[in-house]
Amino acid sequence: MPTLNDILILLPEFYLVAAACLLLLLDAFMKPAQRPLLHWLAIAVLLVTIYLVIAGQPEQSVTAFGGMFVRDQVSEILKVFALGTTAMICVYARPYLIDRKLFIGEFYTLLIFAVLGVMLLVSAGNFVTLYLGLELMSLSSYALVALNRDSKLPSEAAIKYFVLGALASGMLLYGMSMVYGASGMGGTPSLDLAQLHHVMAYTTAPNLLLFGLIFMIVGIGFKLGAAPFHMWIPDVYQGAPTPVTTFIASGSKLAAFGMAYRLLSSGMGDLSQHWQLMLAVLAVLSLAIGNLVAIVQTNLKRMLAYSTISHMGYLLLGLAAAGPEGYAAAMFYALSYAVMSVAAFGVILALARAGFECEEIADLKGLNQKSPWMAFLMLLIMLSLAGVPPLFGFWAKALVLEAAIHSHMMWLGIVGIVFAIIGLYYYLYVIKVMYFDKPAEGSVLQSKPDVPLRVVLSLNALSLLVLGLYWGPLFAWCRHAFGL
Repeated sequence: MPTLNDILILLPEFYLVAAACLLLLLDAFMKPAQRPLLHWLAIAVLLVTIYLVIAGQPEQSVTAFGGMFVRDQVSEILKVFALGTTAMICVYARPYLIDRKLFIGEFYTLLIFAVLGVMLLVSAGNFVTLYLGLELMSLSSYALVALNRDSKLPSEAAIKYFVLGALASGMLLYGMSMVYGASGMGGTPSLDLAQLHHVMAYTTAPNLLLFGLIFMIVGIGFKLGAAPFHMWIPDVYQGAPTPVTTFIASGSKLAAFGMAYRLLSSGMGDLSQHWQLMLAVLAVLSLAIGNLVAIVQTNLKRMLAYSTISHMGYLLLGLAAAGPEGYAAAMFYALSYAVMSVAAFGVILALARAGFECEEIADLKGLNQKSPWMAFLMLLIMLSLAGVPPLFGFWAKALVLEAAIHSHMMWLGIVGIVFAIIGLYYYLYVIKVMYFDKPAEGSVLQSKPDVPLRVVLSLNALSLLVLGLYWGPLFAWCRHAFGL
């Protein structure tokens, strides 16, 4: 039976469920003129949840419902950033949704349920909780991608995302079943990640265990968008409404890191000598395919999609280090990428208007002449994504490369440095188009974006410079979460 302590440990999650249900009811009875109230209520709900996560965080790691749910500093940091980036997405999305007649309550409730899935996933202490969080996030994301039912492109993207997502979820579930079966050979079978960690050494079926591990790595690779499991990312990024793309690029990547950490470190830590090499191979493929294919893209969202693949390669460098230093660096990278990707898509949303999506790189021609401030913000974002010092993205790359080198994978660090240099090209090309090309008629900003979007976007982009100069406290928080 659940106790009061169990409920208090899950208070932020229970609050979010209740708030999402309340928003659904309010939406059913609201008149169209009252719809802006729902927008601000959704943002308030997310901010209150951040407060509950931080205020209720215990000093030590605690569990609820017999170890199925873990509340520790790792989950706290990931939840705070997932909720924070989702609140920013709500602000950025409002003008876009109004212009396209998509300003409906379903967007906010689905987004809240998706971030609830992220919160469950990063706190999973059991295969069941992990799968529940994953499917809650995924199913909400599929519906969000298909939000614009009158357009063919989002519907096509949603079907691709659903089919490939279902395939990856099936592989992950199959891998979990193999691991569960192997854990019962020589001991008591268990779905609990902490118990699995202890029984690994006693199993009499090591081959079955490795077989299950491979399938779980495939599931992790898909959710991260790592090559060669990246085939869904470009089409979904391009086809989905831009606010939904923003969530998939940020919140789902934080969830994927949390899933990888819980499965590999908490559950399969004793097999690190096997999964380290697997992750290293995925990292190299992601760096190569992501950076090389991004160079030839003309669509801005597709370019950012391949950029995501390359960034997931760097995140895998930290995970492949298979130690607290590597995990801390990988989490720092996941946080930095979430902030950078929200800012990048925020600029696209700020420049878009009814009848103009601002999805082609050519649409940014001469942006500096029409809106110098927007061009400057995009400059900061592109340089940070490229890893140019002293911006936030530079330290994220430097720390995962350092972690890879310290874990005796010098060759992997060298590959990461080489592709960081190659990746500079397509980011600098965007800057060149903004500052040195002549503006095409009707290509960029004709009217100023709304004030809340402009203010939050400015703070978001400028934070990349501030966090680049004062990155130490955030990294110390990440290190402390892993006991360093």
